[in-house]
Amino acid sequence: MKFGNITIGKQLLVGWGLPKALGKGKSQIRGSAYVEGPLQVGNDKQYNHVEATVMIGEEDNNDALIDAIPTSQDIEDGNDPKQRPSNLSLKVKGNVNIEGDGKTDYGLEVSGGESEPLHVKGDIICDAISPSSLYERFEIADEKPKPFDMVHPSRGEGNRLRYACIEGPEVGVYYRGRVRNKNNVITLPAYWRDLVHTDSISVQLQPIGAHQDVIVKRWDNEKIYLQAQGGMPVDCFFHVYAERKDVNKLVTEYEGDSWADYPDPEYNDPKYGGQNIVTG
Repeated sequence: MKFGNITIGKQLLVGWGLPKALGKGKSQIRGSAYVEGPLQVGNDKQYNHVEATVMIGEEDNNDALIDAIPTSQDIEDGNDPKQRPSNLSLKVKGNVNIEGDGKTDYGLEVSGGESEPLHVKGDIICDAISPSSLYERFEIADEKPKPFDMVHPSRGEGNRLRYACIEGPEVGVYYRGRVRNKNNVITLPAYWRDLVHTDSISVQLQPIGAHQDVIVKRWDNEKIYLQAQGGMPVDCFFHVYAERKDVNKLVTEYEGDSWADYPDPEYNDPKYGGQNIVTG
């Protein structure tokens, strides 16, 4: 049978079941409905078999088109759609509580999204960590050393190894190794020419085996040229440091009450361009 419209004044029951939560007899909740499931909503071609009690697909009803806002892909393709189905398959107004049952690896799994699979407006509370607020955790972490902690590589299980990061007033990178060639040259990684400020480069040298009076003769964004006493071949360890130029310099001192007040969170504000390590 087909119906244009159906009005049910009390309760709709589909399938077999006695939903106690919806009441019985005189206590039935008006406007309530029970569906035994599975229930599929939206595009009928997006599920080939039963995957869940409720399966929601994309909107596919031409009677429900909305005024369209061109996406970046529309602009790139030269399209200017006037109307389209909603971009959302589910929207909830009000709080949501999800109680997992352990039948899958994750209580909630999120994937997809053009650039950000998950966007949260506000703080996140996680009982599995302390403090449970991620905002508070970040605030505390910014004031403490930045360590890594792992099973001890020599002593094994039951023993730990913890190191902490070196910190400084710049967004710096380093390159280290050993010079042992007749050209007396340190060849920098090719990408450094686009990564660092050339005039921020500094070099530390550690001669091996004998005093060589090694000096940095000159440098550019590709190579560092060394010179030893009497023109003898160089044999030394080296550390090369430089400040990145693909992001803004680090603002080391600023006014604020927490890390959230940092004035250049995306490291791209023109006001804070340039570099911290300046020579001249």
